[in-house]
Amino acid sequence: MALSGEASTWTPQEEGLREICGLLEQQMAPTSDDKSMIWQKLQQYSHFPDFNNYLAFIFAHAEGISVEVRQAAGLLLKNNLRSAFKTMPPANQRYIKSELLPCMGAADRQIRSTAGTIISTFVQIEGVAGWPELLHVLVKCLDSNDANHMEGAMDALSKICEDVPQVLDSDISGLSERPINAFIPRFLQLFQSPHATLRKLSLGSVNQYIMLMPTVLHLSMDKYLQGLFVLANDPTAEVRKLVCSAFVQLIEVRSAVLEPHLRNIIEYMLIVNKDPDDEVALEACEFWSAYCEAELPPENLREFLPRLLPILLLNMAYSDDDESLAEAEEDGSLPDRDQDLKPRFHASRFHGSEDEEDEDDDIVNVWNLRKCSAAALDFISNVFGDEILPTMMPIVQAKLSNADDEGWKEREAAVLALGAIGEGCIIGLYPHLSEIIAFLIPLLDDKFPLIRSISCWTLSRFSKYIVQGTAHQEGHERFDKVLMGLLQRILDDNKRVQEAACSAFATLEEEAAEELAPRLDVILQHLMAAFGKYQRRNLRIVYDALGTLAEAVGGELNQPRYLEILMPPLIGKWQQLSNSDKDLFPLFECFTSIAKALGTGFSQFAQPVYLRCINIIQTQQLAKVDPVSAGAQYDKEFTVCSLDLLSGLAEGLGPGIESLVSQSNLRDLLLQCCMEDAYDIRQSAFALLGDLARVCPVHLHSRLAEFLDVAAKQLNTPKLKETVSVANNACWAIGELAIKVQKEMSPVVLNVVSCLVPILQRPEGLNKSLIENSAITLGRLAWVCPELVSPHMEHFLQSWCIALSMIRDDVEKEDAFRGLCAMVRANPAGALNSLVFMCKAIASWHEIRSEDLHNEVCQVLNGYKQMLQNGAWEQCMSALEPDVKEKLLKYQV
Repeated sequence: MALSGEASTWTPQEEGLREICGLLEQQMAPTSDDKSMIWQKLQQYSHFPDFNNYLAFIFAHAEGISVEVRQAAGLLLKNNLRSAFKTMPPANQRYIKSELLPCMGAADRQIRSTAGTIISTFVQIEGVAGWPELLHVLVKCLDSNDANHMEGAMDALSKICEDVPQVLDSDISGLSERPINAFIPRFLQLFQSPHATLRKLSLGSVNQYIMLMPTVLHLSMDKYLQGLFVLANDPTAEVRKLVCSAFVQLIEVRSAVLEPHLRNIIEYMLIVNKDPDDEVALEACEFWSAYCEAELPPENLREFLPRLLPILLLNMAYSDDDESLAEAEEDGSLPDRDQDLKPRFHASRFHGSEDEEDEDDDIVNVWNLRKCSAAALDFISNVFGDEILPTMMPIVQAKLSNADDEGWKEREAAVLALGAIGEGCIIGLYPHLSEIIAFLIPLLDDKFPLIRSISCWTLSRFSKYIVQGTAHQEGHERFDKVLMGLLQRILDDNKRVQEAACSAFATLEEEAAEELAPRLDVILQHLMAAFGKYQRRNLRIVYDALGTLAEAVGGELNQPRYLEILMPPLIGKWQQLSNSDKDLFPLFECFTSIAKALGTGFSQFAQPVYLRCINIIQTQQLAKVDPVSAGAQYDKEFTVCSLDLLSGLAEGLGPGIESLVSQSNLRDLLLQCCMEDAYDIRQSAFALLGDLARVCPVHLHSRLAEFLDVAAKQLNTPKLKETVSVANNACWAIGELAIKVQKEMSPVVLNVVSCLVPILQRPEGLNKSLIENSAITLGRLAWVCPELVSPHMEHFLQSWCIALSMIRDDVEKEDAFRGLCAMVRANPAGALNSLVFMCKAIASWHEIRSEDLHNEVCQVLNGYKQMLQNGAWEQCMSALEPDVKEKLLKYQV
């Protein structure tokens, strides 16, 4: 069949029309067995230049064809546009657009809605400049007073405002003003429409511009707010939800415009926070967290707290249709289905001080009114602290004393509330904490699983206090009770309780650290019993708890009786999983922590672990080009996890890893990983390069120049901000190599320095760790090759000294200052213009532990004191703050 016809006078051929309609009908038939066959046929048609014209014709005209088939043609057209638009003849584009515009006023709502979706797709692809008629028709429809035309236009506009709001708020050649200037007044007018759909779509569209705040909205703010107040009691729940959403966004970004109306808005939010529609109540509840986060004056909210807190507590109880209620009844011995397993992502290894956000310690990640209310309470407790306790605690106590079975949800909400205020109200709760914890411990054995699980979480919120108390006998006993209580819950039969107990235990482990050492026997026995009992999803959490335990107790774990409990089940699991099973990831992470903790004690397990990592990296490199002969699908996570486990081995075994490296091709594999496209592979590869440089640099020797070249490239990239973690690790690795191979760095030193200097001179927007590592690596290069670096020092000394003064005292900072002293000795004149900055950097030390470095710094300062005659030294000193001068006294100047 040939699809043809010129677009301006384009008409479909009957035969083609019949065939395509037939295929669309077949594709939609519920009994259609061979959907992929039909799909392939439709794909073949896509190659005809006017196939999309046929779809547009069917969508717009096809008399006697069901709305469903027309809609299917429209959606297929929308999907095709994304790939085919660029190559589509202009005449065909014009034809499709001309067919779409009348559909906005179609009698059938589904057709109007699909037309809006296709029109929005066009605008996403090419903006509105290429379709001047569109704006004209949209305005005409809105002004038509015909309900169908108004709704069709509003549908299209609401989708454009949601997907590409900035398109309407930009200058367009040939138009005297921005399109949004014509639309905002019309949207505001429609707030008064008798049609709920028009009120909803117009309000939703204006809300999309709160963040962008075009001039026209700024100037119409009073009218917008009046409109919001009118719609506040709209009979349609979706409209009330959008009113709440508007107030939440305005309080976040334009709080000043709400200030005159704040009392009324807070009153309104208190009412809708109890709205019978859960979604409206949820949107209203977001207001309290947003208010606190916007750091607005607390006094505006203070007088409302006695009314707000009971509402939040009321909404923290599980609703009858909460899916957690059904999940909580699930038997722990049932295997997990694949869809129960949330995808997990391995975070690549990172060297340096990280500004990471903590992962949310909430347990199941469906946002709902209960969680939003608890989050609001957490925020409010952090703003108002103990002020809220006189209102809160009587309600909490009343709910906790509700002992009958019907009241379990109330009790559970009260325990959640205690955990939510555990941080913000800690000072006021502190005198009562021993009673609170004594009350919570028996709840770990409650007959209701969701009370057991929330009690685990709330106890974990008081971990710091529970651990601090161990100094005295009573606190010691309390710690043991909490520890044993959580360990018993780890062996609960309920999956939700297992998960909550393991997570709570991991939090306690981080706080307790070496306090856990005397209790390792009982801890390991419980964790390994869980290991034998758990299904796949919760097994991941046991791995996490074991890894955290290893990090907490370190070398204490390296005792035969502990290893006999810990290692055989892990090795059994290790042998059971294939190289393409993603359940390896959390096991690898667990082994990484154990290898670091055991140190050389891990050597008895090291060889099979090492060889498997090498094998996986090799397989993955092959799978990337030829999955069939590799016998595996490419998945970069396997490479990243293997590289990180090798880093753990290098850190744990130290020079003991040398015999393993010498008998393998790790060096060549690693170089290949350092050149991978995937930045997380490169990030982990450079971390491993640095770790190997520390313990067995001799095996990197033969390809040293290539390693250094590829590492320097990571620092000199226009995409530095996107790949900052890769640059950070590459930079650290260069510094580690430098102190090991010393003069062999000569050929690349200036190349690397030229990459580091711009990072130090323009640190804005880069993370702290990269700046610190750049300063340290520059110092290490200067230390090993001062004669090459010092001639250039005046170009970078100021920004380098500023970066050095931000670094905390440690061995790496010592190396950097050795480089500073070596450069100054080689070129004393180079530092004269930056002497004040150098003095500040030296004064940033709390104490230089290394005696020889301390003496070198004394020599440098005294050298300048003698060099600067005729009051020049005193002049330099007078430019320093008194505390800096005081700190320099210890260097005898």
